[in-house]
This record gives sequence, C-alpha cells and structure tokens, in this order.
Amino acid sequence: MDANQFLAEFGHIAHAPGGVARLRELVLSLAFKGELCPPSNQSSATLLESIELQRVDFNSETRKQRLTRQANSSINEFYPYEIPAHWRWVSLSTVGHTWGQKKPDDSFVYIDVSAIDNKAGIIGQSPEIVSASAAPSRARKIVKNGTLVYSTVRPYLLNIAIVDRDFDPEPIASTAFAIVHPWEGISGRYLYFYLRSPIFVRYVESVQAGMAYPAISDEKFYSGVVPLPPTEEQSRIVAKVDELMALCDQLEAQQQKRRTLQNHLRQATLQAVAASQSPRELQDSWQRLEANFGQLFSAPEDVVAFKGLILDLAVTGNLSDIEYRHHSAGADLIEAIAERRIAWSHEAEDQEKKEAQTMLKKLRTQQVNHPDTNLPNHWTWATFLQVSQAVVDCHNKTAPYVENGIHLVRTTDIRNGEMNLTNTKKITEETYDYWARRMPPKAGDIFFTREAPMGEAAIVPEDEKVCLGQRTMLLRLFPELFNNRFLLYVIRSPSFQARMVEAAIGMAVKHLRVGGVEDLVVPVPPKPEQDAIVTIIDALFAVCDRFEKQLSKKHRVAENLVSSSVAALTGIAIEQEEEPMKAPQTELVAPVRLGTPPDVKAQAPLATILARHNGEMSAKDLWQRFGGEIDAFYAQLKTEVAHGWLLEPAPAEMREKA
Repeated sequence: MDANQFLAEFGHIAHAPGGVARLRELVLSLAFKGELCPPSNQSSATLLESIELQRVDFNSETRKQRLTRQANSSINEFYPYEIPAHWRWVSLSTVGHTWGQKKPDDSFVYIDVSAIDNKAGIIGQSPEIVSASAAPSRARKIVKNGTLVYSTVRPYLLNIAIVDRDFDPEPIASTAFAIVHPWEGISGRYLYFYLRSPIFVRYVESVQAGMAYPAISDEKFYSGVVPLPPTEEQSRIVAKVDELMALCDQLEAQQQKRRTLQNHLRQATLQAVAASQSPRELQDSWQRLEANFGQLFSAPEDVVAFKGLILDLAVTGNLSDIEYRHHSAGADLIEAIAERRIAWSHEAEDQEKKEAQTMLKKLRTQQVNHPDTNLPNHWTWATFLQVSQAVVDCHNKTAPYVENGIHLVRTTDIRNGEMNLTNTKKITEETYDYWARRMPPKAGDIFFTREAPMGEAAIVPEDEKVCLGQRTMLLRLFPELFNNRFLLYVIRSPSFQARMVEAAIGMAVKHLRVGGVEDLVVPVPPKPEQDAIVTIIDALFAVCDRFEKQLSKKHRVAENLVSSSVAALTGIAIEQEEEPMKAPQTELVAPVRLGTPPDVKAQAPLATILARHNGEMSAKDLWQRFGGEIDAFYAQLKTEVAHGWLLEPAPAEMREKA
C-alpha cells in the first residue's frame, strides 16, 4: 500500500476499531524514519560534537554511566532500520544525563507514577509534598525543569512526562523512573514522542522482564537507541507531530460524539418499540428500527441492547404465539400456585414446614403494586412471593474457606444470567449444613443478588452442590407450574431492572431489602405460554449471538487492515491476535538456525531463544530478544556457533517478509 492508496482508504482506516490509535502510531513511525518533514542541510555529527563538549564541562558523569555510554556507542554498527544519511543512531545514554540521587533531607515534591499525566506528558497540577521523615524509600532521583521521566515499571502504560516547570520545594522522583535530562540541542519533546513510538515500544517489549508485572531495567533502557536528526530538524518534527496529533484528537472527539449520538438514538428507538401501546404503533416503531438497523447496531456490544428489546417485548406479551392466548389465564396459575403452596405446608417436614408457614403469613399481608405497563388481558401481575414456592435469604457472615469443598456462590459469581463456578470460594460440608439448613439449594433454583450488584440472577446447574452467598437470595418455584427460565428472562429484561431500581434504597450504593425483593412484581402468563416464550427467546438470542460474532469478525478484519496498512507504510509490524493480512514487503535477512540442542545447564541463551521459536530467527530479531549490547551479542553468537549449538550463519539474502 502506497501513500495515495492509503489516502484513498483513509475513511475506512480512521473509522476502524482502534483506527485513530494506529494513525498516531503511523505519525510517530514516519517521524522517526525522517519521512514526515523535509530534510535539514545540517548533520547530526556537529550536534554530537557539541554534546561531547557539554559532557566534559558537566563533569558529573559517574564511572558506571561512562562505561554504559561507551558500551552503547557500538550500537551504531547495528541499527533497527534505515534513517536519513545526515542522522545518527545513538543510545539514550548519549542524548542526556541524570542529576544523581539523594536521600531527602527536607520537604520535597514527590514525583511518583500517580503524579504523571501520561496523556499530556507532564507532571500533574498538584503533586504530593512530602516531609523528609515521611519520605518513601523509593524517593531518590533528582529531577529539574526539562527532565524527562520514564516509568520502567509496567512500561506499556506509557507513564512518560517532561518536568515542565520549577517546583518549590525541590522535586525528587521515584526510583521507578529512568531519568533523561537532554543536553542542549536535544529536544525533550522529540525524546518524549520517540519513547511513545511503536519503534521504542517494540524494543522495550523485547527486553523487559516479568509477565504479570513487567519492567525494564535502567541498563536496558539507556541501551535503547534513538534516531538523532540535527536540532533544527528535531524542532520541525516536533511541530509537525504536534499538529497531526491535534488532528487525531479532533477526529477521536468527533468519533466519540458520533458514538454518543448513536447510543442515544438507539436507546430512543428501542424505547419507542418497547413502549408501543397498540399493534399499529408497534408495527410503525419496528419499521423505523428495521430501516436503521445497520446504523443503530454497528458494534458487538450494541447487540446487548437489542437482546434487551427482545426480552421487553417477550415479557409484555408481544412475542407470544396467538394460539396460547385465552385458553387459560395468569390469574388461574397464581391460584394453582397458592393451592400447591398450602399443600406443601402440610406435606413438608421440620425446617421446610417453617418456611412454608412463614411464606403463607407474609402473603396474607403483602400488597401488590401493579405497574402501568399494559399486559395481554389473560396475563396478570404477581410478586416473587406469589409465584415462588419459597424465597430464602442468606444469613452467613464469615466463612472458613477450604481448598476443596462446596461452591459458595457470591454476587461476583453471577453475571448475565450465568453462574460461573470456576473462581468460587469453597466451604466445608459442616459449614454448608449449617448455612443451608433453612433450604438447601437444588438444581433449578434461582439465585438473585440484591446488592453489589443487585438484579443479577442465575439458575443452579445440574450435578453441582452450591451454597447461597451473602446479599444473595434463593427463589424456588414449583417447576410443574412456573418455568424458571421464563422468570430468569423476566429478571434480565430492562423493564424489570428499571422497576427494581425504583424499589431500591440507599444513596451511595443502591440495594434491596429482603422484603423489597419479595415485593418485586413480574408478569405472569399461563405456563404453556411461558414455555413458548422461552423457546422464541432462545431462537432469537441464537440469531443475536451469530450477528454479534459477525460484527466481532468484521471489527477484527478492520483492525487487521489498519495494522497491515500502517505496517506497509512504515515497515514496522504490529502484534495482532490473528494472522494479519499481508502487504508485500522485503527485508534483508541474516538467518540464524539452531544446531545441536545444548544441555540444560549450558550457558546458551541464543540457542534457548531459538528453541522457543521453531529453531530459526533473523539475526536482528534474535539480537533484540537477547537484549544485550551488539558486541556482547556477536561474542555470544560466536561462542554458541563454536560449540555447535548454533549453525554457522548463511550469507544474508533479500526476501519478501513472511
């Protein structure tokens, strides 16, 4: 893909998922390859001579810093990509210096990671002032106005900033930062943008250590290379990057505004369908939805809202098959449940008899508040108490957890109508027997959360022994009279969720009292109609799931298109979850291949890397994964070739990138 083709396809690229982020990466990649601005008539050699004189005058370089810088100077023999002839590759230890470290002896401005505004690239407006006696042990690195700080802990967060002003008291940074104070002639903004570029990010990923909490050492950081143009060209590059980044910000803001308007329009359209008061009104609002479906549902997450509409239509009788209407009534079903509950109160023993008697006592005094929503004439409204055999709350407080035992289902284990038992806490049989003494849960029961968050529900699966956790309630139905999956769909419907929120109490955290849960009302159609509605919802949800997968695939394809387009223009590949679409490119390859596998105790880091990557890798990629200086890499390469762990490298060849 050339520049003209890229511009022709710009709309598709910019509006693809993550498109603006890729455009920012493109800007930075082109900037640091010398392809964003006209070249300068000067050379970086003059700037490097000036830096060397400044270093001599500064006379504060430690022996370790000097040795690191001198070792890094050899990096110019091997660089990541081609740069303009008047530029130079140099290490980060060359373009700047540090101010040393000190233990605070007075109050100071503490610059830690939380003080960084990583979007603006500056220190926040109100950094913490700390007394010397309360100084953290990490508060050691001296910084001044113009110093660039780079968080070496979790570097993927790009917590990078320039100290943009003088502080009083003096600022001291955490040892979690690598410090670079640019020499005169080096633009701090130029370095800032470079450290955020995919070029440097890729280098950091190749040398960082750790998985859950990755970090890059100061030594590896300062060994990173920088393409250095003359001072005047640095300024022009920074100005152009600022200009293009501002345009990216505007584009992103426009997309966010468009997305907000789309969400509002979708919500209003769905509400109009759900609130239809007549068949004619429903038909008209549905036609509007159908005509604009592609504009309203363009992302996988949008499908959730459409599922909500399906549920609202279903629980108001707008999806029922006409053949089930008028054969029986919801009121008859409530009477049948009441009779069955009375019979249960006589048949039950011990604790269950007490629960049955408690239920009957509560029902005699319960008031049912009917919502304004219209239902089919043969439907009725009823409370959780009225449709259930029993509604039981949880009384457990603390738990002696065990490694292997019975699942304790907490509110965090119930989401989107499913009960996830993979990360539950476990309790002993003795604890379960005590906590579940009122009503041991069984398959088919519904667990309903009344707080943190409230309104989630799931059905207890077959062949699993579970216990009710705190802030969760058990709803047990008479399965021959009421479909538990119909009730689950009712609970998940937006209309029920809205009524539940109105009934909730609390200011900071909304929640339901036990009595509030018992008083929640649900629509009740006859049992055959419940079964039919569940079948219809299942079928429509299956269609929604397929549509969601199509949207997800479409987004992945769009993301891959953007990534491959940027890679084609910059020559810098971007990691993707799936195999990216290929753009024809060539590269100079010096392959290194695995020889005789070394013993596990042998010092053969290069062979170890190759063994993990199918036994072959380009010399450049192997060096980047090795992470050491180029001289150390070649020395190690010769050693491992001499032992036969690596094969003698073949001559480099030009070939198309895989």
